[in-house]
Amino acid sequence: MDDAKMLELAFAFHGHRCPAMPTGFRLAREMMRRLSVERARDSELLALVETGADHFAGCFADGVMAATGCTLGKGNIRRLNYGKFAVTLYDPGRKMGVRGLMRTASLQASMGKEFFTKYRSQGVPASRVPLEVAEPLIRNALEAPIENLCDIGEPTEMDIETPPHVFSAAPCEQCGEMVAESYLRLKDGRKLCLPCSGYAG
Repeated sequence: MDDAKMLELAFAFHGHRCPAMPTGFRLAREMMRRLSVERARDSELLALVETGADHFAGCFADGVMAATGCTLGKGNIRRLNYGKFAVTLYDPGRKMGVRGLMRTASLQASMGKEFFTKYRSQGVPASRVPLEVAEPLIRNALEAPIENLCDIGEPTEMDIETPPHVFSAAPCEQCGEMVAESYLRLKDGRKLCLPCSGYAG
């Protein structure tokens, strides 16, 4: 699938039109080219996204997922909760990775636009921002030279732990619901899920 078709699907998946998602998409695709990797079908790649839970441009991460094939379901994307507009893309097979981020000047310029100052920072959902306000930022995200939007490091050797998937599960001895075994906790001699055990993790 070419980038244009993939981007179209990314917008549909994401649910609204905003500048952060296509920026994350374009950044991740360029990082993939520099790292000489294909989109992950399984767990061939790992994406470490530095956004946070309350990150105002968390849409960036959806762009990374759409571009790379790194998804929550496959367990090959992690959110580091640094509150940054950055991602590291890692190839576990070769132990090579590359880090990219949105450029400070570009991001600050976008944050000064009406999309943010009048709408998003006032709590207006992105889907309700008038298209004539959003589209100039989206076009810039899609059409500006990538080096004007993002900084990308050189691919470098890395060693990031990528644990294997757990394929064993057992019922919690209190609620009876199935739990991946690595998430069961022993309490008072019983194997319990995290909510029933009261443990944080």
